Amino acid sequence: MSATDNPAMVTVVPRKRRTVEMFLVLFASALSLAAYAQVDLNVQGHLPTNLTLVAVIAFVLPLLAHAAIRWRVPYADPVILPCATLLNGLGLTMIHRIDLINDPPSTGATQQLLWTVLGIALLIVVVAVIRDHRPLQGFTYTLGLVGLVLLLLPLVPGISSGDVGGAQIWIHLGPLSFQPAEVSKVLLAIAFASYLVEKRDVLALAGWRVLGIDLPRARDLGPILLVWLTTLAVLVFQNDLGTSLLFFGLFVTMLYVSTQRPGWAVIGLVLFAAGAVFGYFARGHVRIRVAIWLHPFANINESYQLIQAQFGLAWGGLLGRGLGEGRPGLTPLARSDFIATSLGEELGMAGLFAVIMIYGLIVSRGLRTALACREPFGKLLAAGLSFSFALQVFLIIGGVTRLLPLTGLTTPFMSQGGSSMIANWVVIGLLLIISHQVRRPVATTQDVDPGGELIFERPGQVSDSEETQAIPATRGTGGTADDDQPTQIHVRGGHR
Repeated sequence: MSATDNPAMVTVVPRKRRTVEMFLVLFASALSLAAYAQVDLNVQGHLPTNLTLVAVIAFVLPLLAHAAIRWRVPYADPVILPCATLLNGLGLTMIHRIDLINDPPSTGATQQLLWTVLGIALLIVVVAVIRDHRPLQGFTYTLGLVGLVLLLLPLVPGISSGDVGGAQIWIHLGPLSFQPAEVSKVLLAIAFASYLVEKRDVLALAGWRVLGIDLPRARDLGPILLVWLTTLAVLVFQNDLGTSLLFFGLFVTMLYVSTQRPGWAVIGLVLFAAGAVFGYFARGHVRIRVAIWLHPFANINESYQLIQAQFGLAWGGLLGRGLGEGRPGLTPLARSDFIATSLGEELGMAGLFAVIMIYGLIVSRGLRTALACREPFGKLLAAGLSFSFALQVFLIIGGVTRLLPLTGLTTPFMSQGGSSMIANWVVIGLLLIISHQVRRPVATTQDVDPGGELIFERPGQVSDSEETQAIPATRGTGGTADDDQPTQIHVRGGHR
């Protein structure tokens, strides 16, 4: 029986937006490849000799990720993957540009490309194997314990890489070096979300009221004190200001989102201020970074990196010198900690702001997913991952532009380094999985109107008309929207 034989039958075409994602991915890959080619044209006067190989990799890897998303999580957000692809491509381009400064050219871009392959492969594995984030809630304490162990692993003799750049945050496994805090960030975000869902009612109980703010009971302060002490240990023993700020900020934000009590945020700010004062007087490394931030020209030897970065941004101006036309090699660590200022020098402030906007798009889509999610674990996990991503970008770009003291964090998808690349692609995978669960349509009987149209009720976003399209039964099954096959729902007498 066809839709035209029964006027009560409704054909609904869900708008998965996968074709939109595919075209955005192709555009991001083409833009990255064009930037890569322009670097060689401006520096060497000819196209790169490996342009064909780079083109194949630049297009095949993101399309494989797109295919995995289309296969396993077809309702996932269509904007997140293209934004991550473009950031990754621009980062590889800038690392390649810095490689060409040396004679002969160094191989940093090749190493970063290998890490990119591994990161996208892990994204595909996460999307294909997990698909639904909710079972992760059952591993609260296991993931939390593993995350804490990884966070403190650089203190273990024998595998610690020692003091690198003033901080002890690396471990070495044979010839490879790894920053375990990047993986710990993902594991602890999952553990925090699961724990706070389980203990939300207890943590939300009022204790006492001070200046119009409901503060929690003393007995409930244990979790935040434990996280505070852990981040202090990271700050004191590892000299890692950035990781300490990131993890404590992540936990306090998720705690506030879970309980919706300003008291927790107030306590978090007080503990943060106390920890900052303690770190300033206890660790000379922190005092040096604050001094560099406030008075960079007072000690040129200590603040040489920051001064060179500021000169580079000033020379780039509003529109930049052009890819391959700047001198980013004058700034130490230009391909890692200061890659944002390298981009600012060659693409100008306009280009740097555009990159920040791309980061903002990823964060906004993640927070949009959190707002739309009705089940608490997914809401907290999406909010926590999005906030940690935003906080990391804010801390590192704020540091290299002298808005904040330097923290030593990596710029996601752009700084050279494998641990950060892998961890951030896993974060993208988790956000895609959660957004798939949020965006997939759920038809309800009461949404069938007398005119023969059916409107989807989707978890958390019941009025987003751009995602679903209802077609009256008289139109039959023709005219599919986007690239997706229609879903037929038979309705008889007002019931499904």
